[in-house]
Amino acid sequence: MSRKSPSRAVYSTDGGRLCHQCHRPVGDCVCKDAAPASQGDGIVRIRRESKGRGGKTVTLIHGVPLASAPLKDLAKKLKQRCGVGGAVKDGVIEIQGDQRDICKAVLEGLGFQVKLAGG
Repeated sequence: MSRKSPSRAVYSTDGGRLCHQCHRPVGDCVCKDAAPASQGDGIVRIRRESKGRGGKTVTLIHGVPLASAPLKDLAKKLKQRCGVGGAVKDGVIEIQGDQRDICKAVLEGLGFQVKLAGG
């Protein structure tokens, strides 16, 4: 009386580990771009950092529950609003300079729950 479940391969000798959603090799996965970088606790944290940057200050925004493309669009909007440069690295938005107050106002206006973290 055992029920047979459909086969869900997790490894292939041809390509190695397989994605559990799209069943392609992990390197060729197409569903990872559509998934949010991280859900976390739902709170977006903004902090200021200058270590390892030659004394230059940057604003780091962690925990934004958006996928890769919308995250880049949000970063672009924040950079334009602050009038500075920046980048998106590993799901973290980096904005040049100490722009915490402006970023907090913009993110709260978009409906995110925001906290200022660090000093």
